[in-house]
Amino acid sequence: MQEKRASLSIKNWSDDDKPREKLVQKGKAVLSDAELIAILIGSGNRNESAVELSKRILASVNNNLNDLGKLSIKQLMAFKGIGEAKAVTIAAALEMGRRRRGEEAQKVTKIQSSKGVFELLQPIMGELEHEEFWIVYLNNSNKVLHRAQLSKGGITGTLVDVRLVMKQALELGAVALILAHNHPSGTLKPSNADKQITQKLKVAAEALDIKVLDHLIITQKEYFSFADEGVL
Repeated sequence: MQEKRASLSIKNWSDDDKPREKLVQKGKAVLSDAELIAILIGSGNRNESAVELSKRILASVNNNLNDLGKLSIKQLMAFKGIGEAKAVTIAAALEMGRRRRGEEAQKVTKIQSSKGVFELLQPIMGELEHEEFWIVYLNNSNKVLHRAQLSKGGITGTLVDVRLVMKQALELGAVALILAHNHPSGTLKPSNADKQITQKLKVAAEALDIKVLDHLIITQKEYFSFADEGVL
């Protein structure tokens, strides 16, 4: 039994197989997700190496790093070998990755397609467990003047203040708007309420000579564009 436990230790692996040494010698890109997590946690438990434990943690979320980022500290600590310190380390690393994506999205200054809107807003709302409604304000060159969270609500829906949207558009000198909200359920199908608020904002904007160019429903990996689908 003692020999079996010893063999599980990463210390007994060849340098090519040790995650830390592998990263130094071959670069971070060659490491698997499990190996990267193994570096974070440092060690496994009596029956699993750090890599094997990391593989099991990933398997619990279907090997999806975005879903792993949604696990709470308590949920991570449910895995044998993951104490509070390791759970916090994993959570912190994934949050840094999320923020990094957010910083990259901020570099988007001109909207040229619905995909551009998705890339701008997905890091902000794509992984949320609740629904949020955002507005992107554009000038006549489709450059982003401002983006703002208009409302934050439960999974069942969110309220939108049309007057507030138009007030901010006029203050910014915006000539076009793009609407966006997330569906925590993952569904891309617009609800009747989604269609109604789109038309309500479109009519209000037209009265002020402002165009509503699109409305996106954003999920973790995909989006639905009202404009692309011809339902704006």
